[in-house]
Parts: sequence; structure tokens; C-alpha cells
Amino acid sequence: MKKVIVSVMAMVLCLAMALPAFASKGEVELAYVEWSSEVASTNVVKAVLQERMGYECEIIPVSVGPMYAAVAAGDVDGMVSSWQPIQSDNLKRTEKDLVNLGPNMVGVQSGFVVPSYVTIDSIEELNANADKFDGEIIGIDPGAGVMQQADNAIEQYGLDEMELVDSTGAMMTAALKDGIRRNDWVVVTGWTPHWKWGTWDLKYLKDPKNVFGDPEDGTILTLVRKGLDSDMPEVHAFLDNFQWTPDEMAEVMVWIREGMEPYDAAKKYIEKHKEQVDGWLK
Repeated sequence: MKKVIVSVMAMVLCLAMALPAFASKGEVELAYVEWSSEVASTNVVKAVLQERMGYECEIIPVSVGPMYAAVAAGDVDGMVSSWQPIQSDNLKRTEKDLVNLGPNMVGVQSGFVVPSYVTIDSIEELNANADKFDGEIIGIDPGAGVMQQADNAIEQYGLDEMELVDSTGAMMTAALKDGIRRNDWVVVTGWTPHWKWGTWDLKYLKDPKNVFGDPEDGTILTLVRKGLDSDMPEVHAFLDNFQWTPDEMAEVMVWIREGMEPYDAAKKYIEKHKEQVDGWLK
């Protein structure tokens, strides 16, 4: 009986000693904007941190301005959602108080988007056809960088017959869907990557004044708080290595669009692309 008790106590002691190996290494907090692209990317980062690295990760949805302010103040550990150049003003205001780890994606684009059946091809033609669009450009939340660009485009092109309508990402795609269903002319603020490009036949209106910038210059940056490299060097290294393509992001966005929970879609992605994730974790 004594031997049994000793054996049981030894097993309990071994289990107790093993428990720290299964405990979280710590908590990481990330800010993001609830756009379909940033829901995808932030959940993929969260999945890697939790499923592969052993951290707890909380992702916090905010609007664009507060997202930068939170990283700069050290209230969150970082973000992977800094669209440039469309959020350049936000970055300029905060860059001295945070750390820029560089692009996690290149080749992103923004502009005015219409269904391909719309017979105009340039922003310069919007005024003359304003009545066909009911005089409206359907936008998203007013703090977004693409909305600042859209306001600038309206001024630069003299679009006095068109009004930029504030809404949300979901309302913008709903208006696009409804317009296409009725075969109406509709123009929205759009960007790439986004699941709408795989759903409908769309095109960007040409931007001869280059108000929305050269697509080749479009990037999404990873920004982190100062001190993360010393507090959580492993997390800092992963975020520094994290990089993927618009097509890879679109894969996650489509799964979410088809009904999968964002975190489940992110886990599916990192399981499917194990070699890529291994590269991020070097």
C-alpha cells in the first residue's frame, strides 16, 4: 500500500512539474480594423501565436486613427493593418512613437470601382455621367484612408456632381451587390485585396492624376510598440518575418465569406501552408 501511495505521489509531482510547459507564454494584444482584409490577416497572426507559439492573443477591433494611437501609446503590442500610402497621415502622426517593421504585403491598390459593364473607364468621366450613378460614390467609414483619398479625388477631378457617401465596408459591398443585381451603374471606394474581386466582374476607374497612387507602391505595414523586441523577442521576430501575398490573403477571405469563422479559417490556412508558417517562425 505504501508503494502505491509513493507511486501516486510521484505521478502527481511529475504532472505538476510538467504543467508550466503547457501554460501560456504570455498575452499578445493586436489592434485591427474590421475590414475583410484585416480580419483575415489579424486572425492568421493570432492563430500562429496561439497554435504554433504558445501565446494567448487578443485582437481588438478599433477604427483607423485609434489603431495607430494604441500602438504608439503601447496600449497594444502591434498591428498588421497599416495600409500605405492611403493611411500615410496616420503613420506620420505616430511614427516617432512606434516601430515600423516594414511591409507584410506589397502590391495593394485602392480607387473608385465599378462593375465591368459600366461603359466609362476613367474618374474624369464621372461628372458627365453623375445621373446614372444617382450622384453618389458609396464609401466606407469616414476615418479610412481610402475615404481621404476619395475626398481628394473629388477635389482634384472637380467632381461637383458627385457626393461621397459615408457607410461601412459591409454597406458598401451590399450597395455594390444590389446595383449589380439590378444591372445599375454603381461606383464605390474599393481596394485590393478584397473578396469582392472574386465574386463579381469589376474594374478600377483609371486615375490619370494618380490621386490614389501607383499600385506598385501600395503596401501593408506591420507596426509594433516600442520595447516589444526586448519584452517578447520571439513575438517581435515572428511579426518581423510575417509576409504574404494578396492571393494568399484572398484565400482566407473567401473561406470567411463562405461562412467559416475567421479564426477557423486562419487555422485552416496555417495548417495548409505549414512550410510558409515555418519560415515566419525562423
